[in-house]
Amino acid sequence: MSKNLVMVARLIDEDPEGAYAYSKIALRLASRVAAVREAAGFAAYANQKYSEALAEFRAARRMTGSVDLWPVMADCERGLGRPEKALEMAGAPEVHKLDKAGQVEMRLVAAGARRDMDQLDAAIVTLQSPELASNTVQPWTARLRYAYADALLAAGREDEAREWFAKAVESDKDGSTDASDRLAEMDGVEFVDAFVEDDEDEDESDVDGDADANADSEIDDGVEPKAEVPVVDEVDVDAEDDDDIEDDEVEPAVAVEAKDDDKD
Repeated sequence: MSKNLVMVARLIDEDPEGAYAYSKIALRLASRVAAVREAAGFAAYANQKYSEALAEFRAARRMTGSVDLWPVMADCERGLGRPEKALEMAGAPEVHKLDKAGQVEMRLVAAGARRDMDQLDAAIVTLQSPELASNTVQPWTARLRYAYADALLAAGREDEAREWFAKAVESDKDGSTDASDRLAEMDGVEFVDAFVEDDEDEDESDVDGDADANADSEIDDGVEPKAEVPVVDEVDVDAEDDDDIEDDEVEPAVAVEAKDDDKD
């Protein structure tokens, strides 16, 4: 069972489907273990199976009594098309029991729910907080700044959005967001993929190499390329000189022509 949980944690980012498969095995082996239910919930969540994820998170919460999963449970409600329920959970007493990271996560979920309901101004206000204004970089700082910049951009406040995308880049040490790409896009910067050009050059080289190889193959087989076939000039041979010409020096085509002259 523990090996399956390890595989879930290892694969959940790069191979969500693989992680989900391992979580199912773990569930069959130990469905009454809270850690297994939680892992199964995150695996389902990574595969956008929100109904299943929510059921697993609720089961884990009942077993442990912890509120740590409250924000992700609210986000599952968003995934199920119920942003109002997510907002309701954002105002529940459980939020006050969360640590700072959990409260920031809950704020992000609430802002997302506001955007789901086309309440852009409310989403922007929801994200405005001491954590956003703080100069101290925390694990959640980049994501909070990114969400705020994205909401500003959606509301048409491009100058402010650019400022906050830049701040998100400054705090995103591990590349958890694509803030740098968004910022470059706003500045009109286009990136050229050098690997694509290299691949094209290699393809052209392969074509040329194949052509050369084919030509060499024709020569090896005793067949000369068509472009190098020599042009044979006409040879006039008189019947009187037939005896002076050695048989082994006469090309077959010329010999035939000589016989025809004899007939004439």
